[in-house]
Amino acid sequence: MNLYHVWCNLKESRRDLEFVENLRAYMEHLVKMGQMSSWRLTRRKLGFGPAELGEFHITMEFKSLHEMEDAFGDIAKRSGEVEELHRKVFMMVTDFRSGLTRDFPDPGRT
Repeated sequence: MNLYHVWCNLKESRRDLEFVENLRAYMEHLVKMGQMSSWRLTRRKLGFGPAELGEFHITMEFKSLHEMEDAFGDIAKRSGEVEELHRKVFMMVTDFRSGLTRDFPDPGRT
């Protein structure tokens, strides 16, 4: 499994529940379209954690890098429903950071 991580803050912290609803609609659309396996949103608790990573952490799970590239390719077209869903989330965040990890050892290692 390939895990794409996003850490961010909100431009307006009082809109946190709106952010959650927008993110849910966007992520569930990707899952429904078969472009992503699953996702999860967590929030830093009690201020614990590196400040440079932001308050929110989104984890997106992809079965393969090919699946992830297909999803990101569709998002990059900046059109249709996926663009509207992406825009609603992206306009709310600041201090964006991302990373890519994988299960280890992965199936290719024996």
